[in-house]
Amino acid sequence: MFKSGFIAIIGRPNVGKSTFMNYVLGQKVSIISQKPQTTRNAIQGIYTTNESQMIFIDTPGIHKPIHELSNYMNKTSMQTLKEVDLILWMIDGNSSFGTGDQFIINLLQKISTPIYLVVNKIDLITNDKKFKENIDKFTENKSFNNIYYISSTLGTKINELLKDIELNLPEGPMYYPKDQITDHPESFIISELIREKVLLLTKEEVPHSIAVVVDEMKYDENNLMNIRATIFVERKSQKKIIIGTKGKMIKEIGTLARKDIVMLLGEKIYLDLWVKVEEDWRDKKSVMQRLGYYLENE
Repeated sequence: MFKSGFIAIIGRPNVGKSTFMNYVLGQKVSIISQKPQTTRNAIQGIYTTNESQMIFIDTPGIHKPIHELSNYMNKTSMQTLKEVDLILWMIDGNSSFGTGDQFIINLLQKISTPIYLVVNKIDLITNDKKFKENIDKFTENKSFNNIYYISSTLGTKINELLKDIELNLPEGPMYYPKDQITDHPESFIISELIREKVLLLTKEEVPHSIAVVVDEMKYDENNLMNIRATIFVERKSQKKIIIGTKGKMIKEIGTLARKDIVMLLGEKIYLDLWVKVEEDWRDKKSVMQRLGYYLENE
C-alpha cells in the first residue's frame, strides 16, 4: 500500500523551516538566511521512499503585514493550510511564546487538519526550566496531535518525525517522479539562489527590497549554459549598493551564486547579472505579479 500526502510547514520567520526541508531532501531547494521573511513563496519539496511520497510545502513566515508583499506572503501561508493532509507548526525552542505565536494559534483554531508542534533548535537550549515553561504555554493554548523536539542543522529526531508522518499519511498515488525533489522549475530555484546571496551580503532595508528574475537560460555555441538574471530594487541608492564600488558587490554576488547553481545543474555556467530600479514594487500588485508573486485564485 503506497501512501502520499501534502505537509505544510508553518511558523514565524526564522524558526528553521527552510533548513528543515533542505535537510530532509538532502539538497537546497529553499534558500536560507539569518534575515526574517527570507521565504516569499510556498516552495514544495518532494521526499519519496519505496513506501510513500511526502510533499512538504515550505511557507513564508507568518508575520504582521507592512506592505502588499507582506499580505501576499501571509495569504500564501494561509491558503496552503486549506490544501494539506498535515500541518507542522515549527517554533524556535529558544524563543519565548509571544503575540506572533498567539496570532498563529488563533488562525489554527479554525482548521481541522492534524497539527504537529515541531520544536526546532533544541541543540541550542541553555535553560531547561525556561524551555519547559515556554513549551507549556504553547500546549496550554492549543492541543496538538503530536510534539517533536528536533534540530534541523544536526538532524536530531527528524527520521522519527518522518516515520510518524509516513504512518499517518493516507493511501494515495505517487504524484511526482521518484527522482524529482521540487515542483518549481530550475529558473525559479536559480533566482532564489541569487537572492540568497544578496541577503547574505547586504544589510538594513536592501535585502528585503530586492527581487530576482531569470530572464534567459540557453546554451551557447560552445555548449556552455548562459544564464541572464535581473536583480530588481526599489531605489537608485540601492542599485548603487548592489553594484558596489567598481562592481565589487555584484561580482561577489555572482561568484557565490554561481557555485550553488553549478551544484544544482551539475554543469559549468556563465552567469550575467543586471540591476534595475522598480520603485516601490512591494506595494504594486501588478509589478509583484510580473516578478512572480501572485496567488492562483487572485
